[in-house]
Amino acid sequence: MDGAAHFTLETEGVGDANGGATLALSGPLLVSTIGSIEPHLTAIAEPIAVIDLSGVEEIDTVGAWVTCRLAGQHSAQIIGANRRAQRLLGAVEGTHSDADMLPPRVPVWKRVPAGVGEQVYAAKSGIFGVVGFFGQILIGFGSLIRHPSQFPMRALVRQMELVGVAALPIIGLMSFLIGIVIAQQGAVQLSQFGAETLTVNLVGRITLRELGVLMTAIMVAGRSGSAFAAQIGTMKLTEEVDAMRTIGISPIEKLVIPRILACTFMMVLLGFYASVVGIIGGAVIGQVSLGIPFFTFLERIQEVVPLHDLWVGLVKAPIFGLIVALAGCYHGMQVQGNSEEVGKRTTMAVVSAIFAVIVLDAFFAVFFTEIGWG
Repeated sequence: MDGAAHFTLETEGVGDANGGATLALSGPLLVSTIGSIEPHLTAIAEPIAVIDLSGVEEIDTVGAWVTCRLAGQHSAQIIGANRRAQRLLGAVEGTHSDADMLPPRVPVWKRVPAGVGEQVYAAKSGIFGVVGFFGQILIGFGSLIRHPSQFPMRALVRQMELVGVAALPIIGLMSFLIGIVIAQQGAVQLSQFGAETLTVNLVGRITLRELGVLMTAIMVAGRSGSAFAAQIGTMKLTEEVDAMRTIGISPIEKLVIPRILACTFMMVLLGFYASVVGIIGGAVIGQVSLGIPFFTFLERIQEVVPLHDLWVGLVKAPIFGLIVALAGCYHGMQVQGNSEEVGKRTTMAVVSAIFAVIVLDAFFAVFFTEIGWG
């Protein structure tokens, strides 16, 4: 190349099929080179459908601004931009005055309605995003291990308070009522076989193994998972996350990791707490409806519930907490554009966390049965 910027205008092929020409830019699009072709670009009267930047070697803010202005004037799509060009175009498109909004820069084939193809492409991008997010978390943990003095202990304690201590009343009430429902409905069904006393077995086992931890995970997803997504998403919109990166602070280390650790650890305590309160709720119904004394009910729990049922719940709890925290933080970090995106991502965080928790709970049910802990 001669170090100058060039352009070619093609009126046949993809661009023409979509109602306009294809403008291919090449060479360096810099403040020192763009001046030679900028008047010619401005003078183009023929409609342009596609601006191809695959031949651009270098680009700066001025080159990105000229490209955005041209795309806005012709409602053209920009393709072939490398990573640096994409960053500059994204930064410039919100500030230039000649176009309200640029069409998304996507491959030309995506502009043709493809149904399944578009969904597969979007799924691939989502998978890459999740893998990249996990990689950032691992790098953040590695950095904190190498520099323990930078560990955000105050943030961790604060999140543990919000996720755990502040959730005790609502989780306790929910678990107490669930214990009452299980005991009451179980007693009604078992009474048909004259086995009301087995209500103790039913309440103890199902609460410790399944419902205590599962319902707690669902409550934490709706309460803390949504809060993670909304808080981090709002910080993204207000550019606080970008400001942290600018001054050399890692958002992953200061925002994401404390929430993940707090949710993972507190889920163990909350799950155990919910199971105990659920058993107490069952004991209350035993006293009121079944004639089983309250403390006799609790003593009977120790006899009929095997110890591994407790361990099953404690093993699942931190994994469920990790899933809830990852879903909330990931969707929070994906927020961009406007405030509507915060609500959308918050909803996605809660739904994806609950779905993943239920699927994993089914997997654990089969797994523990296979190893003899059924």
